[in-house]
Amino acid sequence: MQGLSPISLLYHLGLGIPKDDSEAARLWRKAAEQGVTTAQINLGAAYHSGQGVVKDEAEAVRWFQRAADKGDPAAELALGMQYINGAGVAKDPVQGIGWIRKSAGQGNPESQFWLGSAYGAGMGVAKDDVQAVQLYRKAADQGFAPAEYNLAQAYYSGSGVPKDTAEADRWWLKAAERGIAKAQYNVGLAYHNGTGVEKNEVEAYFWINLAAASLDLAFVRESRDNIGKVLTPAQLADVQARCQRWAEAHQLAPVAH
Repeated sequence: MQGLSPISLLYHLGLGIPKDDSEAARLWRKAAEQGVTTAQINLGAAYHSGQGVVKDEAEAVRWFQRAADKGDPAAELALGMQYINGAGVAKDPVQGIGWIRKSAGQGNPESQFWLGSAYGAGMGVAKDDVQAVQLYRKAADQGFAPAEYNLAQAYYSGSGVPKDTAEADRWWLKAAERGIAKAQYNVGLAYHNGTGVEKNEVEAYFWINLAAASLDLAFVRESRDNIGKVLTPAQLADVQARCQRWAEAHQLAPVAH
């Protein structure tokens, strides 16, 4: 069995050659028909998004299924989401969760996150906040930012775990550092209110200003601007420059002031 040709990725990304999703899909199909698992997943994703091929959810399911049947965790997750959303297949949350559980059992952090979310919402499984937290923690320990955020929320609300604002702030900070805007806002509020951390208006402005760049919400901008009023001009200039450096380091759009 031949491997997946690197040139398909070059066409997909447009690295050194003109970007051509249709050509990438053609090459993926060739490899997928030879049984290359990665190509089967990529081809399924192409049909799911309509990138390089005509969007066809049933065809996406067919290719995800072929890869999932070989135990690939990414394919199991993708197939599970198709069942949950009823995309290309009859909607069946229970079967969807079954596939996601298989993927999570192999240590896939995104699958662990979605399985935890299912337990938290009681979707396809009996609602179980303790189980949700356990799964969020497994994914968060691998650095999966959405799981870090949900774990923080659990500690903040005392859902499935004893309420602990300091622990909530610790996990919010991890998610904030990975660019989760809601976590950035919560970290900023924690510094502003001195909840779980020592009160620090400079840090509060820094994190809420970062959040405001992604969250187009008036109350976020208002929170930032009110905090800015208590900073000295020098502090404000320094923290705004720091925000800009953070955005550049994380390849984000310029941060508004």
